[in-house]
Amino acid sequence: MAQAQQPDSDRQDWGFSLDHVNIRTDQLERLVRFYEETLGLRRGPRPPFDFPGAWLYAGSRAVVHLIGVPRPPDGPKAGAPQEGGRLRLEHYALRAGTGAELRGFLAHLERLGVAAQVATLPDGSAVQVNLWDPDGNHLHLDFAPPAGWTG
Repeated sequence: MAQAQQPDSDRQDWGFSLDHVNIRTDQLERLVRFYEETLGLRRGPRPPFDFPGAWLYAGSRAVVHLIGVPRPPDGPKAGAPQEGGRLRLEHYALRAGTGAELRGFLAHLERLGVAAQVATLPDGSAVQVNLWDPDGNHLHLDFAPPAGWTG
């Protein structure tokens, strides 16, 4: 069993946190709807780039940037995270709400018919809700476990 790596005392903590995820898609409007309906993000301002896209906001932050691209004739099909040996995004994670909000979010996904896999980290520190967008990109939302959570 591998031991946890000790922090490097010479390393500077720059205070990094996830700013946004950029996803290329040939299903721009479908992904916009998915992220709006599933995560409650809202479409918001975006600089006037010379290519199609959408920025989706959580509060005042644009956390998902979508880039509209044409599907090449031999390109990957939607829902295929890995095809022909070409790696795509494996997953990204968003810190989510409190444990009390977890049950409400799971009910929300069920109402939408969005399949999810729920897993508790081995140390019990977080509950991950794993789901996939219409392009097959894996994301998980990390919730604090609710009191008495058994998975």
